Amino acid sequence: MNETTIRAALAEAVSGGQIAGAVVAVTSKDKTLLEVAVGRQSIAADADMRTNSVFWIASMTKAITTVAALQLVERGKLSLDGPIGELLPDLASPIVLEGFEAGGAPILRPAKTRLTLRHLLTHTSGFSYDFANPNLARYLSQTGSPSASTGLKSGLRQPLMFEPGSKWEYSISIDWAGQAVEAASGTTLDRYFEEYITGPLDMRDTLFRPRPDQQERRAAMHQRKPDGGLMVIPFEARPAPEFLAGGAGLFSTATDYLAFLRMILNQGGGLLKPETVAAMGTNQIGALRAGKIGSVNPGLTAEADFYPGMDAKWGFGFLLNPERGMFGRSPNSLAWAGLPNCYYWVDQEKAIGAVILMQLLPSGDLGALKAAAGFELALYASL
Repeated sequence: MNETTIRAALAEAVSGGQIAGAVVAVTSKDKTLLEVAVGRQSIAADADMRTNSVFWIASMTKAITTVAALQLVERGKLSLDGPIGELLPDLASPIVLEGFEAGGAPILRPAKTRLTLRHLLTHTSGFSYDFANPNLARYLSQTGSPSASTGLKSGLRQPLMFEPGSKWEYSISIDWAGQAVEAASGTTLDRYFEEYITGPLDMRDTLFRPRPDQQERRAAMHQRKPDGGLMVIPFEARPAPEFLAGGAGLFSTATDYLAFLRMILNQGGGLLKPETVAAMGTNQIGALRAGKIGSVNPGLTAEADFYPGMDAKWGFGFLLNPERGMFGRSPNSLAWAGLPNCYYWVDQEKAIGAVILMQLLPSGDLGALKAAAGFELALYASL
């Protein structure tokens, strides 16, 4: 693996003002193959980015929560296809938003389909995100309801945007899956992770709220300015007054996340059964297409389509590409991302896992995407 080429590609992204800094890392089934840090943790400070810099990994949390839920399925404490409302009463009688009356009042009806854990884990539940779905954003504004990002449980009690099972839409579903993990295990999500996932994998830097000793390693959050430059913006851990966000709450490092990806490469590594890991990398949504996300708030997220032109699918926790990627990624790789331009994938054909961590908004920023593409292109060229 040519570290020099990879480092040069990332250094060019920093010098060109595309990003403030990044950490990239690659693993095989057996060991870390590469860890590279470039740029600075903050453009407002002199601290260089380091390989153990701490990032808000946002939706990279989802794969870990999915593993937790599937562990409990294996133990018979959760059911993929039973009505999840029996465990989580708030989901026993979901309602669907059909539109709005002329005066603006929401038009609601009872859902015809019972929600299941399978719906939650595959983003086919009918839930959405208010930053991605204009109808949900309008509903929250019209009714004065809080967003799930407030950490209030009332923020999770949203109407469905469509009948469960009829569509794929990126959503708060994995926050609800985290609630199911807590209800089925009898413990909090952070304690469950520590006992059954992050602890066994020695992911000591992966937490919902960074420790004081991690602060000097924190990568600052940056925002793209209208003139194309970067500025540092205030950012702290997501509020969690009533629930830990199983969909987006974790902070971590590239080193820690490699340990998680290595577990997947090793068919569960004792944390999951091989057949469960195989299901995670198998289409679970039938004829539906996955990977396209809308945008209501361009300052936070750009519209995204992870595999344009492909009939992309979703397994359990991962987006699946049916065809070879333009930069060399093998077909049927497992992938996803975190909102501040954090990206990862597991290429089972090449037997590698890779991650690039940045802290830059909006999600899908072109400069960050160019940096990620440069890393992937250089990586596959050097294999």
